[in-house]
Amino acid sequence: MIIDLPSTTTSQLNKKMVELRERGGAVALGRVLTLVIVAEDDEQLEDAIDAANEASREHPSRVIVVAKGVRTAAPRIDGQIRVGGDAGASEVVVLRLYGPLANQGQSAVVPLLLPDAPIVTWWPSDGPKSPMKDPLGKLAQRRITDSAAEKNPIRSLLARSKAYTEGDTDMAWTRLTHWRAQLAGALDLPPYEQVTGATVTGESDSPSTELLAGWLAAYLDVPVTRNRTSQAQGILSVTLDRPSGPVSIERPDGRTGTLTQPGQPTRKVALHRRDNRDCLVEELRRLDSDAVYEASLHGLAKLSGGRNRGSSSSTTRKSSGARSTSEKKATSGSTSESKATSGSGSTTKSGSKGTSTSAKSTPSKSTSSKSTSSKSTKSTGKASTSKTSSTRRGSTKTGKGRT
Repeated sequence: MIIDLPSTTTSQLNKKMVELRERGGAVALGRVLTLVIVAEDDEQLEDAIDAANEASREHPSRVIVVAKGVRTAAPRIDGQIRVGGDAGASEVVVLRLYGPLANQGQSAVVPLLLPDAPIVTWWPSDGPKSPMKDPLGKLAQRRITDSAAEKNPIRSLLARSKAYTEGDTDMAWTRLTHWRAQLAGALDLPPYEQVTGATVTGESDSPSTELLAGWLAAYLDVPVTRNRTSQAQGILSVTLDRPSGPVSIERPDGRTGTLTQPGQPTRKVALHRRDNRDCLVEELRRLDSDAVYEASLHGLAKLSGGRNRGSSSSTTRKSSGARSTSEKKATSGSTSESKATSGSGSTTKSGSKGTSTSAKSTPSKSTSSKSTSSKSTKSTGKASTSKTSSTRRGSTKTGKGRT
């Protein structure tokens, strides 16, 4: 049953839901949580509602959909109530907000929340960079985003990793459950050897591939290389290096993977891509913080390859520039020392110091002083040359240290 209430208020919506419940004979509510869906009022909205209806069969809940309409329209709320077969095992309240109300979803949601029930907020498409700072995110114990649905998936994932708060999670992480189970199960088989390295290959803009590599880097504490490819969507392969041989899972078709490892027969494993319905059902099974997901976000900083290659090359260019600059400074320094040395020699000859004055009064002494000054000039030149070479060696060491 679908009931439309155009240009309504939250008070009228509440009264209508109580009326429908009394008419149907359901006095008590068997709801375990309130699921708030935040999305634009477009064609993808119904897909999110269908996923929530399927999830409600395992987690009976009240679903409140905040559909943001045209911002330039007059402020109004168009309400819709779905119960019975159109709402699965839940009751769905759709709030289409127009005008300035499109950014005031919190004030429209609060009067409709179930009392004493946990709240989960889900952004099926574009979500905030910091879910906890969003007004609707502050209401929830769990905040679910989907980096794969963003315009720039990797940038969105990295931004949320920096703003992570306990209770945050991502659908890109939930899609990895089968991959993580297969990899953990493969390491439980003999030979029981230490993993020395790992390589994860996948699509360049796949946040699930990034998170899988971060998970391996965080918990195996080994070098993990992230390779990018355009030959497949999502994750293509994972390889774990061990002394007896690599453990490898490849999934070229996006449905079935091939598991190979030393001493074991090659096996086919089911690794189909999970849709939003499966992921949402899994996420609603737990309402506490996900420590493994948090550790995987921290593991993103340990990855090598792909995104880090550009930064390492720029660092090398900077160090090379610093090395050449220090060498130029050292060369200019030795030149100035040589000039200073020649200048001191000419001063001795001209008699500006006391030693040169006594040299003028005694010709023999003057000759000996000239020879002495020439020797000192040569020794000083050698010293400056040694200083220059040592300075160059020092500047080269400094450049290598920066690299």
